[in-house]
Amino acid sequence: MNAWQVLDVGSIWMKEFASALAEMEPVVAWLPKIENAGAFLTWERTRRSENPPLEMREFPLQRGYARFPIRSFVPYETGMIKRMVAQTQSPEQSPLICSTPFYAPVAERWPGPIIYYVTDLTAAYDGLNADQVRALDVRMCKAARVVCPNSRRIAKYLIEKAECEGHKITVVPNATRESNVADRPREEPGPLPTDVIDLTRPIVGVLGDLSGNMDWELIAEVVQRTQELSWLFVGPADRQIADAQQRGAREWVKANARFVGMKPYGELQQYARCVDAAVLPYRKKEPTYSGSSTRFYEHLAAGRPMVATRGFAELLEKEPLLALADNAEEMIHALRKLRAAGFRDGHEAARWEASKKGTWQERARAMRHALLLSDSQSASASEYRGPEPVRLS
Repeated sequence: MNAWQVLDVGSIWMKEFASALAEMEPVVAWLPKIENAGAFLTWERTRRSENPPLEMREFPLQRGYARFPIRSFVPYETGMIKRMVAQTQSPEQSPLICSTPFYAPVAERWPGPIIYYVTDLTAAYDGLNADQVRALDVRMCKAARVVCPNSRRIAKYLIEKAECEGHKITVVPNATRESNVADRPREEPGPLPTDVIDLTRPIVGVLGDLSGNMDWELIAEVVQRTQELSWLFVGPADRQIADAQQRGAREWVKANARFVGMKPYGELQQYARCVDAAVLPYRKKEPTYSGSSTRFYEHLAAGRPMVATRGFAELLEKEPLLALADNAEEMIHALRKLRAAGFRDGHEAARWEASKKGTWQERARAMRHALLLSDSQSASASEYRGPEPVRLS
């Protein structure tokens, strides 16, 4: 078995991607468990996720494995490669997908083809050494046969800052589950989940991580001035926000709107479908601005009209699937315009068509095709009949 190795599936979007890929190829999905004494532990165990369906191999990884001085004393990549070699008959034919620059030492030593799947602008993360991350990105791009950032901005960063060759790059955005896509355009909101059955329509929904990447001052003003609407927030809302004004605005919104907390990823679509309109109120800051909006693809499949701020570069190219607002006044105007039209903006069919191409299965096919194209000897590449991936050169 020449399995595809996925290192690692610690995030929900990597679990979703690996589950979709497993429908097409044998997959070994690696799930690290950070341990204080990980360098001295040799256990390995199988874990099974039912939603999404995915078998994972959990293993201990030394805390601080990529940082000095631990990095100098604990060459974790040797043990990691031994684990992966044991899971495939022909390592030189087993593709390895690396989802973070910190796995560069593994990528440089793996005998098979490397795919660097870049799901975030990691160099912009608070608390990380940007120069170290850029140096690791350079190493990853050099080792990889295919590089798959999830946005054009990250692709540009890789070319300009990480010395990545443009012909290696295929943009693979975030997505939603294929099962979330309807068999026809959705023109009406879905039923309300039981925990919000008492909300009065019309309902405006905000889904996702309800923390510092949201413009809470804007949200507070819009909520305060749209008393005719019910506001529903779905997602974790207890993560710290550094900015005091944004933090205070979130507390005001929590006291004046419905927050239902974090829901399993598989249940999010129920909430996305039930709202009359969706709001994506991103605050323009990195690394969010350069990434790919998972919540956009959830709302796309739900079919409801969307209003977004300009805090996410990817969304600036998504009109007319959504409406863009520069400030609270424009967002309020857009929501009231939707209400006057019965929350139909005339783009229901276009959202439905786009949602069919925005699934994790489509993303897995695009990455698989990019690897096939990188091998000029592969006959399978010419047999591909799916959508062409977005490429930069």
